[in-house]
Amino acid sequence: MALKDILPSKLGFGAAPLGNMFRDIPEEEARATVEAAWHDGIRYFDNAPFYGAGLAEIRLGDALVGKPRDEYVISTKVGRVILDEVEDVSARDLGEKGDVFKHGRPNRIVNDYSEDATLRSIEDSLKRLKTDRIEIAWVHDVAQDFYGDEWVGIFESARKGAFKALDRLRDEGVVKAWGLGVNRVEPIELLLELEGPKPDGFLLAGRYTLLDHDRALQRVMPMVAERGLGIVVGGPYSSGALVGGPNFEYAPATPEILARVASIKALADRYGISMKAAGLQFALANPAVAAVIPGASRPGRIAEDTAALNEAVPVDFWRELRAAGVVNPAAPVPGGA
Repeated sequence: MALKDILPSKLGFGAAPLGNMFRDIPEEEARATVEAAWHDGIRYFDNAPFYGAGLAEIRLGDALVGKPRDEYVISTKVGRVILDEVEDVSARDLGEKGDVFKHGRPNRIVNDYSEDATLRSIEDSLKRLKTDRIEIAWVHDVAQDFYGDEWVGIFESARKGAFKALDRLRDEGVVKAWGLGVNRVEPIELLLELEGPKPDGFLLAGRYTLLDHDRALQRVMPMVAERGLGIVVGGPYSSGALVGGPNFEYAPATPEILARVASIKALADRYGISMKAAGLQFALANPAVAAVIPGASRPGRIAEDTAALNEAVPVDFWRELRAAGVVNPAAPVPGGA
């Protein structure tokens, strides 16, 4: 089933911050953030066992209990199994994202993309989320940012295990769709060229934003569009860098990135538009994009995201961004500028 037929709207909720991403978030603040999203009409929630070693799933499940289950869509991920035993959080090897969830639960995280682990992961997620089903399952992080030069081997183990398991679960109606949830374009390119299990779409985080979209435009977006699949854009604000935060790609932003942000903001200020509007509307202008899922850990952020989606952005703003070389000439922009 096409993602656009499953997802209830263009704006979803990225639940990674609920796993204590970058900071220790109080329970009441996490709950209030989900409530704010629901109040603003958001009905698509993306999660993963990896986010705080199950913490984000637990918090989302607690917040959605009592809400009509047929009214919302959940995606979560496979590839990591969370155990009851604890480990030294500081000793985890998390590739480029070592400290992102240091405030999460200390439960041991095991990387496992086999068929058995995929089935167990989904079963465990259902318990943490307090639900009887998930609509979309993403195979999580089979890419260079976590596995370096070993990523192709990890991808191959997922091909033999998780891909086949999820293909079968979709055909059996247990899930409605599956694909990859990654921060790099290469695994998507590789999967789309394979014979065998056929994904329904992808969650691509950080690679289709105002600050970084050239590589995705070369092959991923055209390939996805040609096959009638869809992309969910994660991290549309580039870990917060686009909207004034200190991080890009889950690490301190470089002077080059900060200068790029400053040039976009100067233009946005001149036109009187928000950076969130620029970021969200740019991503959604590509026909391959089915939804965007900015993350939020504070209730007030939700209203900003909703407003940004509906903000009027002059066509000349996009023309100037393109003329300044910020937007790739091949990238679709709102209004067809």
